[in-house]
Amino acid sequence: MGIKAVNSGELDMSCLAAGTTSGLVRTLVEFRLAEWGLQKIAGDVLLIAGELVANAVESTPDRVVRVRFTREADAVVLAVWDSSEQMPVVRPVVEMTLDDVVADARALDAGYDDGTGGWGLPLVEALSAGCGVRKTEPSGKWVWASVAC
Repeated sequence: MGIKAVNSGELDMSCLAAGTTSGLVRTLVEFRLAEWGLQKIAGDVLLIAGELVANAVESTPDRVVRVRFTREADAVVLAVWDSSEQMPVVRPVVEMTLDDVVADARALDAGYDDGTGGWGLPLVEALSAGCGVRKTEPSGKWVWASVAC
């Protein structure tokens, strides 16, 4: 793992895509936000960080992911790189009612997907001032989001 502070506390790090990576990134981003006096946007930025890193970890388990967190004049930008060629797909949000919430005996089975996931990228879109994805050569992509401060 490599962590580098760039200009004024900016973060540029590479680490193994593992289950603990999201928590590590959220902690480091929270420290940067506190240094910059931007605790008021911490909730939104930390949720975005968790979602983008979790997606990268899921796409490239046990490979390297990279995270950059920078401050601009009126926003902070979080970008996460992974080596997967698979582009993020924003699934449409389906409204649920209380009748849709039922017990599922398979919920704790390893590898079971109940089909209710996919809320992460719509949350990132809703909480950010802008977000997107940029392919990199020879492989991979940067997925980024900016949050106004």
